[in-house]
Amino acid sequence: MRELAPYLKLYRKHWFSLSLGMLLAFATLVASIGLLTLSGWFIAAASVAGLTIARETFNYMLPGGGVRGFAMARTAGRWGERVVSHDATFKLLADLRIFFFKKLTPLIPGRLSKLRDADLLNRLVADVDAMDHVYLRLVSPIIVGIFGIVSLTFLLAWFDLTIGLTLGAILLTLLLLWPIIFYKLGKQNGETLTQNKAKLRIATLDWVQGHSELILFGAEPKYRQAISEHQDNLVKNQFKNAHYTGLASALLLLANGWSLVLIIWMAADGVNGQPPGPMVALMAFATMASFELLMPIAGAFQYLGQTLESARRLNEILHATPDIVFPESGTEHAQEYSLALNDVKFKYYESENFALDGVSLSLKSGQKMAIVGQTGSGKSTLLQLLTRQFDITSGELHIGNSPITQWTEKGLRESISVVSQRVDILNGTLKDNLHLAKPTANDEELLSILKQVGLEHLNEGLGLDTWLGDGGRQLSGGEKRRVGIARAILHNAPILLLDEPTEGLDKQTEHQIMQLLEQHSQGKTVVFVTHRLVGLDRMDSICLMEQGKVVEQGTHRELLAQQGLYQRLHQRL
Repeated sequence: MRELAPYLKLYRKHWFSLSLGMLLAFATLVASIGLLTLSGWFIAAASVAGLTIARETFNYMLPGGGVRGFAMARTAGRWGERVVSHDATFKLLADLRIFFFKKLTPLIPGRLSKLRDADLLNRLVADVDAMDHVYLRLVSPIIVGIFGIVSLTFLLAWFDLTIGLTLGAILLTLLLLWPIIFYKLGKQNGETLTQNKAKLRIATLDWVQGHSELILFGAEPKYRQAISEHQDNLVKNQFKNAHYTGLASALLLLANGWSLVLIIWMAADGVNGQPPGPMVALMAFATMASFELLMPIAGAFQYLGQTLESARRLNEILHATPDIVFPESGTEHAQEYSLALNDVKFKYYESENFALDGVSLSLKSGQKMAIVGQTGSGKSTLLQLLTRQFDITSGELHIGNSPITQWTEKGLRESISVVSQRVDILNGTLKDNLHLAKPTANDEELLSILKQVGLEHLNEGLGLDTWLGDGGRQLSGGEKRRVGIARAILHNAPILLLDEPTEGLDKQTEHQIMQLLEQHSQGKTVVFVTHRLVGLDRMDSICLMEQGKVVEQGTHRELLAQQGLYQRLHQRL
């Protein structure tokens, strides 16, 4: 149960609504039991009075009003309890999602990089949703049940101490045993159900996102079969849950029947020493109604295994330590934006080999450096270190006159513009995606930058209000790349990092974009990562990397004069 501790702490924020929900649930329960109990006594008493002389003195009005009052209170209480408790639960889940997301974002792209997007989505949606079981199915029914049993025991004990204590003991025993029994029965199935639900979501999202490629390569039936298998496993888990729910209800009805027989037998000779009368019906109907206390608990605890598994999956995120921790106060601006790396080494999490091995570079403020090399040589890794997506394993990395670890997250993000190989497009409008870089930009500024990057055709139709879809499905790869370039220009930071900015573009568009970037980068510190040796004569320095090491460094002319690897690559291309 320790897995639920972080979520129970969130209850303090909504304690009033949650307590009010339980109070209304208790009032509804009292009205429901009171309705059946009073109705049973009233019918029996009216029958007895009708057969005797007491019919002339029997008060029909007071119990009749009580029955109507309990009926109206039960209806109003049920409605109020549903509104209050569900409203509090939805607010609690909203707070939990925000709480979870705040814990999640600092962990990316560190150790959680190995988790699939669909798995993270499942934790954020399905596993968080499972937390509503804690209040609605566990906490509230148990608390209401305990107070209900105590209240009913005192009521019946007032009429007959033996009968009251006997029924109270039966109800309390069932309240204690029922959760344990059905938690044990449903624990393994609940854990498996949660895992199969996550696997089904992952397989389905893979199938949806890669549907075109799967059809092209003939792998679509295999993925569809995997979805069917996960779905069948999930249905089996749900069938077991339904079986346990039915079993719990059946056993509860059986216990109710035997308890009713016992109470009637005890009251048959009279209640509290009195001759047999309408009070026998009161005791019988009170016994029948009392099991409504246990109905919410009967099958609820079979879901506890599912809830605990969801809590465990969430706790893997909540208890994880971020690889990158930014200082709350530190450097936010610099007088000059130079870059310096001194004997920098870096290896990825759980990797034995260094992705960067002893890299030393120096770039003055306002200068431009090109990083060239084959795929896998460490070029993109170097940019990830400059944006502090990862921390260096050893060595020194300075931006301006400050180590990168002294920069605040706000200061670092405002100082660097990035055009990465992968441009993430959010499921929103074109305007929304451009406002990520500059929220204060007006429509005229956005239209101007679209024209500069050759996307003026997107202004047709809805224009800036065009919906780009999940991951930018409405855009081609080249259009996504140019949206990323537009963002970098709008951001207008003093440091510009370019990772293959023209990859996938045709020659004409590439020439246009390179001219735009050259114009925009005037006076900025630029790191240009590329494997194409084009336009490098305009760079202040060039760094050639191989297997995570700097093998050659200098200007374009100096490297050609060395007649080394750079010169051979240049001749080949």
